[in-house]
Amino acid sequence: MVPQSQNTSLQRLHLVEKRIVRVLELAGLVMDELANSTGPRSDALTSHCREFMVSIRDIQVTLREEIKSACEYRPFEKCDYNARISNEICCKKLEYVIEKLDDMKQSIEQCKDGN
Repeated sequence: MVPQSQNTSLQRLHLVEKRIVRVLELAGLVMDELANSTGPRSDALTSHCREFMVSIRDIQVTLREEIKSACEYRPFEKCDYNARISNEICCKKLEYVIEKLDDMKQSIEQCKDGN
C-alpha cells in the first residue's frame, strides 16, 4: 500500500508532466504562428507566450516543492527501534544500579552486625 503523502506527490508529479506536455504544445503553436505565411498574429503570440511563462513558473514551483518534500522524507520515521533499544539500555542500567545498591545495603548490614 502506498502512503498518502507519496500518493499525492505522485499525483502532483503527474500534473507536472501534463503541464510540460502543454508547454511543448504552446511552443509548437508559437512556432506555427511565426511560420504563418501571412505573418504572426501578435494577439495569439502574446496569449501563447503568457500561458507558456505561467506554466513554466508553475512547473518550477511544483518541482521545487516536490524536491524539498523528498529531502524531508524519512522512510523510517515511524520506526520505534531507537526508542525500544534506548528503553532496554535504561532498564539494564537500572538493574545494575539496583544490584549495586543491594550490595551496598548488604555491606552496611554486615558492618552493623560486625560492630
